[in-house]
Amino acid sequence: MHSFILTTLLSLFFAQAAPTVVWKAAVNHVQDNSYQLVVTGQVADGYYVHPMSDPYVGTVLEINGSESVRTSGEPSEEFTPSDYKGENVVTGAYILRQGLTLAGGGQATVSGTVTWSACSGDTCNMPEDYEFSVPVQLSAPSGVEAASQPTSKGLWALILEAILWGFLMLLTPCVFPMVPMTVSFFLKRSETPAKGRFNAAMYGLFIVLLYTVPISIIIGLTWALGGKTVTADIFNWLSTHWLPNILFFIIFMVFAASFFGAFEITLPSKWTNKADSGSDRKGLAGVFFLALTLVLVSFSCTGPIVGTVLIKSTQGEFWTPMVTMLAFSIAFALPFALLAFFPSVLKKLPKSGGWLNSVKVVLGFIEIALGLKFLSVADQTYHWHLLDREVYLAIWIVCCTLLGLYLLGKIRFKNDTPLEYISVGRLALAIIDLAFVVYMIPGMWGAPLKALSGYLPPIQTQDFVLGADAPSAAPQIPTAAKTPGMVALPHGLSGYDNLDDAIAAAAAQGKKVFVDISGHGCVNCREMEARVWSNPEVLRRLQNDFVIATLYVDDKTPLPKDKWVTNDSGKILKDVGRVNSDLILKRFGVNSQPNYFILDAEGNTLAGPRGYNLDADAFVDFLDL
Repeated sequence: MHSFILTTLLSLFFAQAAPTVVWKAAVNHVQDNSYQLVVTGQVADGYYVHPMSDPYVGTVLEINGSESVRTSGEPSEEFTPSDYKGENVVTGAYILRQGLTLAGGGQATVSGTVTWSACSGDTCNMPEDYEFSVPVQLSAPSGVEAASQPTSKGLWALILEAILWGFLMLLTPCVFPMVPMTVSFFLKRSETPAKGRFNAAMYGLFIVLLYTVPISIIIGLTWALGGKTVTADIFNWLSTHWLPNILFFIIFMVFAASFFGAFEITLPSKWTNKADSGSDRKGLAGVFFLALTLVLVSFSCTGPIVGTVLIKSTQGEFWTPMVTMLAFSIAFALPFALLAFFPSVLKKLPKSGGWLNSVKVVLGFIEIALGLKFLSVADQTYHWHLLDREVYLAIWIVCCTLLGLYLLGKIRFKNDTPLEYISVGRLALAIIDLAFVVYMIPGMWGAPLKALSGYLPPIQTQDFVLGADAPSAAPQIPTAAKTPGMVALPHGLSGYDNLDDAIAAAAAQGKKVFVDISGHGCVNCREMEARVWSNPEVLRRLQNDFVIATLYVDDKTPLPKDKWVTNDSGKILKDVGRVNSDLILKRFGVNSQPNYFILDAEGNTLAGPRGYNLDADAFVDFLDL
């Protein structure tokens, strides 16, 4: 009796030295302003706790309510019951869930406490507490998921690219000659300095509107007539269907040939002549028609770049094309507006000449590189295998090598002037270009080329990877991925192409499911695979702890009739990508990629969504939830 009392007293004093259950808390977005708190615990060996359903000594989950955080429904728990003297107790993994409703925008914090009493045999410790505080990025009212913050990074990258292209367009042969005409117009029209500044500002505004308003009207009409689903379908069709991608590829090749001097592409002269004649009008009408003339005349140079910006934008959200086009047009209009403000600056600008044609030729090589991406998207989504990774790289290497030779004056095109010497700037560009060639060459033998991972076809499309057949090397293309229902993934991984088979495999193997929401044409997906999945700690977990389900949203492989799905609007979905998209939206509440979720062997969501984020250490923490 005395020994039992002594044991009990010692347990009271020393049990708190280390927690008997190790907890982690996370908040997952469900849809709109609905979230779910997930608190995952691991009961220490030799101990058990009582579940929440026990009215006397059960585990308790308490949420600290606030104006922005309210509980929704009753808490739930998941565990594998263990029997102790006729009681169901918890050993091993223990998961607590609580639905939440979060209000407002920006960030909120979900905090609370888990209280439990751990027992060993007939002896129970004093109650222990785990206090948690989890910051949450609130979703927008429109229902954009909490994981959309990484998408913002992609948007900022698009905006920066659009701005750079906008400034670069000033140096093209179609645009630069418009500079003297602009200055001359405003010198003649500036009756007073104040009026001249006003006209200059309006000139820049008109250029921006002429680029931005048409695309906004088109998107707005599709939204108004068909709603978000129709707009998303149009964007998805533009970015993944073979027809627009092949069409854009051909257009880019045609423009490249034009830039090389094969022929000139111009809009009908009557359009530009009519717009130019309108600039003779007085007042703002004349300013508007001058802006319209600039937009029309510069079309042959700006057209393919505008197309590139827009097509990349269609892989984003509703506002993305409008925002990126606004960024491009502002950058394009800004130099002209400044020259209209300060006409005297014209004297300091270089004169038109052969250097403009050199800019045009350089753009021609860039057009080929950009155009290949469209062909690659169609090739990946339809599994044609025309442009696998090594073929894509070979074309880029050849193009960049020819560009380097051109910059060094070893190659001349039709409209080039003889090059008497190489300027320092031209030499610097040649060095950068040829260094890029040297960087790409190892990719022909399987080097990861992480800097280009978002633009190249995935490594598993490459036929030959140096060292892949060596016993010590991890094979890049797993033989298991050749099995029906499975897909090859980077770094020797393989996964299931559907969620049901992955969950069944996870249950059989005693693993969790890693859901990879991806796209064949998804640049950010390729970057995540190359930069994050390749991390040794991430890769080890993906290989050993998870069954992977990779769900491509843009895969055009047709499904047999018995696997067709009818969505909520009554539309029949007949290919892999559309069925996956419908499943992902209904089950996970997200409509963008990449996004990642972790499920248990029964298909319950343990963590996610996690979107585009190149922090490998944070991804390890996500996998360990």
